[in-house]
Amino acid sequence: MVFVSRAATPSYCIRHDTIFRHSFDGSNVRRRPCFAVSPSSWDSAKKAWRGRSMIVAASPPTEDAVVAAEPLTKKDLVDYLASGCKTKDKWRIGTEHEKFGFEFGNLRPMKYEQIAELLNGIAERFEWDKIMEGDKIIGLKQGKQSISLEPGGQFELSGAPLETLHQTCAEVNSHLYQVKAVAEEMGIGFLGIGFQPKWGIKDIPIMPKGRYDIMRNYMPKVGSLGLDMMFRTCTVQVNLDFSSEADMIRKFRAGLALQPIATALFANSPFTEGKPNGFVSMRSQIWTDTDKDRTGMLPFVFDDSFGESIIVLLQDFLAGKLPCLPGELPTLNDWENHLTTIFPEVRLKRYLEMRGADGGPWRRLCALPALWVGLLYDEVSLQNILDMTADWTPEERQMLRNKVPITGLKTPFRDGLLKHVAEEVLQLARDGLERRGFKETGFLNEVAEVVRTGITPAEKLLELYHGKWGQSVDHVFEELLY
Repeated sequence: MVFVSRAATPSYCIRHDTIFRHSFDGSNVRRRPCFAVSPSSWDSAKKAWRGRSMIVAASPPTEDAVVAAEPLTKKDLVDYLASGCKTKDKWRIGTEHEKFGFEFGNLRPMKYEQIAELLNGIAERFEWDKIMEGDKIIGLKQGKQSISLEPGGQFELSGAPLETLHQTCAEVNSHLYQVKAVAEEMGIGFLGIGFQPKWGIKDIPIMPKGRYDIMRNYMPKVGSLGLDMMFRTCTVQVNLDFSSEADMIRKFRAGLALQPIATALFANSPFTEGKPNGFVSMRSQIWTDTDKDRTGMLPFVFDDSFGESIIVLLQDFLAGKLPCLPGELPTLNDWENHLTTIFPEVRLKRYLEMRGADGGPWRRLCALPALWVGLLYDEVSLQNILDMTADWTPEERQMLRNKVPITGLKTPFRDGLLKHVAEEVLQLARDGLERRGFKETGFLNEVAEVVRTGITPAEKLLELYHGKWGQSVDHVFEELLY
C-alpha cells in the first residue's frame, strides 16, 4: 500500500480520486484530499553491502523508475494497464500473505525492535537484500520475492510470479521455514488468522514507515474501522494475469461476483480482544467501514461500458496543477502508487488481485490460489462462472458482500444457501485445475471439507472456544501457529 515517493521536492502530495465509472471527458470525478508525504530517493536506492546490494530506500513498484519528460496523458495510463496483457503461456500465479508475529511468553505482538532483528537475521542467514527507510529496516527482497511490514507489524510475503501451484506452495513453505528458523530462536511465533484475536489497537506497535503516519491520521476521517484495517487484519490474496482487455473484464466480473464465496470459504476472524465478535470474518467486515470511496464491490465493472471508462482520472495531477506541487508532473510510478491506494474486493493493476480472503494456516495459503486459478485460468470454468452469475443483480451481489462476513456459507441466496453455490464453484475450480494438467487439484482439499459441511474455519474456532478452550482465546495462538 505505497502512497507516493519522490526525491525532487521536500514534500509530495497526490490527489486521490475515487475509482468509479466515468466518461473520458472528465465528468463525474469526485475529489479526495491531498496528502503530504516525506520523500525517499529511488535514484540512489542501492549501495554495496557485503558483496551484494543493500536497498536503502523503499523500491519503486515498477522495475525501472520512469521520469516524466513529457506530461502523462490518459492514454499513458491506459497503456500502462494494457502492458500487463500476456499470452496464456506466460500467465503466472503470485501469492501474497500476511501473518501476526507474537512473543511465545506473553502472546503480545512483536515490537519493531524484534522485527528488525528478525529481518536482519533472515537477510544474513538466507541472503536477502535489505529494504531501508532512513536507518530503519522495513523489508527484504530476493529476486522477485519481497517481505514487507504492514502498519501493525504484520509480516507479509509477496511471492514471485510462478507457473504452477506446486511452485507457489513450495515458495510459501520455504518462506515459513526461513522465518521460523530465525524467529523461534528469538521466542517468536507467527499466527495465521484474519484479525488480531486478543489485543486492542493501543497494544499494537506502530511500524516506522512515514506513510503509515499519514494513513493513521487520515483513516478515522473516512470510516470508523480504518485503524483496525491497518493494525489488526491479515489476508491472503492471489494475483493473476489476463491476455487482453476483454479477458481482464471477464475475470474481473467473475472474481467480484464470487468474492463473497471466497470470503466464506476462508472466513477465519471470529475474535476481537479475547471474545467472539459476532462475525465469521471480522476482517471482511472491517472493509465495509474503512473508506467507502476506495472499497467495495464496484458495480460499474458489470456495466457494458466498463471497458471504455476504466481509468481513475487525476486531472489536476496530470496537468501539474496540484497546489502543493505546482508544476510537478507525475510519472508512471506515481500512477502505479495511486492504484495501490484503492482497496476494492478485486483490484486492477497490471494484473488482477483477488482480495476477499482472511489469512490462515499454511494449507489455506495454498488453497486460495488453487481456487482462483482453477476458476479463472481455465476458459471452460470461467465461462461457466460468467453464465452462472450473469443474472445476479447488483443488489444480490451487495447483499452477499454484506451478509457473508456474519453468516458465511449459511447465507440465504435465492432458493437455497450460499453453500449450494459454493459446491458448484468448487467443482468448477477442480475441473479447471484438472484441465491444466499439473496435478494441482489436491490443493483444494483444505476448502473441500468447508464446502461439504458448510462450516467455516471461524465456526470451528468458535466451537473450540466454547468447548475445550474454556472460553479462552489464548489457545488460538497454538491452534493456528505456523
